[in-house]
Amino acid sequence: MIFFLFYILISLHFLSYKYWSILLGGSLHAISYQQVFHYSHFFSVISMKIDIDLSPRLAKMDFAGDGGSYFVWCPSELAMLREGNIGAAKLSLEKDGFALPCYSDSAKVAYVLQGNGVAGIVLPEKEEKVVPIKKGDAIALPFGAVTWWFNKQYTELVVLLLGDTSKGHKAGEFTDFFLTGSNGIFTGFSPEFVSRAWDVDEKTVNTLVGTQTGIGIVKLSASCKMPEPKKESRSGLVYNCEEAPLDVDIKNGGRVVVLNTKNLPLVAEVGLGADHVRLDGGAMCSALQVTYIVRGSGRVQVVGSDGRRVLDTRVKAGNLFIVPRFYVVSKICGPDGMDCFSIITTPSPISTHLAGMTSLWKALSPEVLEASFKFSPEVEKLFRSKRTS
Repeated sequence: MIFFLFYILISLHFLSYKYWSILLGGSLHAISYQQVFHYSHFFSVISMKIDIDLSPRLAKMDFAGDGGSYFVWCPSELAMLREGNIGAAKLSLEKDGFALPCYSDSAKVAYVLQGNGVAGIVLPEKEEKVVPIKKGDAIALPFGAVTWWFNKQYTELVVLLLGDTSKGHKAGEFTDFFLTGSNGIFTGFSPEFVSRAWDVDEKTVNTLVGTQTGIGIVKLSASCKMPEPKKESRSGLVYNCEEAPLDVDIKNGGRVVVLNTKNLPLVAEVGLGADHVRLDGGAMCSALQVTYIVRGSGRVQVVGSDGRRVLDTRVKAGNLFIVPRFYVVSKICGPDGMDCFSIITTPSPISTHLAGMTSLWKALSPEVLEASFKFSPEVEKLFRSKRTS
């Protein structure tokens, strides 16, 4: 039995029109479909160059400290980042690793790929929230939020960051502004200015600004006390995609959780939604969006508007790839399955079925299907008989 799930999304920006599907192994003559259509009322058009390299890329280290590393995907290597105004980065913290407080020029969605830790989040004109985080957590970080991250476990804490750079300094790149450290924003001011701003003497300013010599990420001593996270602080800030109710659940095929304003209202301020797709072994998935391969491996093909295949390659855990608007991509995973996390450039997609019992195909008359597909009434009957789930 083959099961094919076809999913389409149209939303505000170029990456917001997507297709994905799940195909289970079995005999090729028995096919049924289920499709979901996500639509937002506005979308913009950008010009696409068909010669843009769509090959998946691994992140490259941007900087490292005693407590961990920070990796980025560069628009110079993945041109679709610049074309779509999408930033992508990955934070990795070792035990006692501490990512110093910073704010960014872009709204983001963070996704915990591995480990457990603590996140400090200060929204504009709000108090600090100290939040326990774990694998599978999605966190909406609006423009202007100040964040810090801490790992007190032996297991490495890894956080994926995807976001909209349309309001940022550089298209396709995040620019972070650290509050402390040797590259902190206050190191650029003279002691006199900082002294007046903080109402302390210049000697104290030199101690406050100059003591922390780390850049971005440091390792705290065992004696350093950090605030204890509060579970109740997760409410409204964090949504665990691995524990959430499923939006799509196909037996022996795959499961999907969609992050939107209903389950995490803060994404309305971010302007981004997301989804987490988990495919069983032998499944197939197609998508038009920004996709990170969380686990597993497989093969990917991309087809352009003229029906020409523009990409045929293998993907593996750690790869990030982007497909232009209206292009179609299919991913076939290996026997161990594959997990993907993707951002959607609309916070509240609206769902309508395009296949299955209540689909558009079901609504169209047999004559229209026969003429559109140019197949016989017998094939149309077979096609219709399989669209029952």
